[in-house]
Amino acid sequence: MLPLCSRVLLSHPFSPMSLMALREQLNMLVNSMYIEGLLDQQFQQLQMLQDASSPGFVAEVINLFCEDAERILTELTKDQAVVDFQKVDAYVHQLKGSSSSVGAQNVKLACIQFRQFCEENNKDGCLNALNVVKHHYYLLRNKFDTMLQLEQRIQAYDSKQQN
Repeated sequence: MLPLCSRVLLSHPFSPMSLMALREQLNMLVNSMYIEGLLDQQFQQLQMLQDASSPGFVAEVINLFCEDAERILTELTKDQAVVDFQKVDAYVHQLKGSSSSVGAQNVKLACIQFRQFCEENNKDGCLNALNVVKHHYYLLRNKFDTMLQLEQRIQAYDSKQQN
């Protein structure tokens, strides 16, 4: 099974699109993610840690983030008769930390707001904040999917050119 953030299948990896065009498309996507507030400078720091000896580092971190976020959102979405605000806050704190480490700016900011509602024991506020967090996360995950697909195509193209 493919990781959560790379489930959408691509068309044939050696399409007529040139390597330069693929790289340009990837750069435009990442730049748009910064402009939209989906990513912050922490993502740039993450990218700088990737080198020739670990070409899949960023993809691995993104996939770990997505797996963690999916697990946490599943827990937060469970229907509870009585809300344990401390438990909810612990999950949201964990998601905020994961979001910060990968540079997921909008998710992190939504988690900060969510935690305020937890501190106030505000159930309606928490429910609304959960929807905001989910919205930002799924928007980011879809962009990450596209980013990872483009990176896979670039790597496949590079491999083909070297052979």
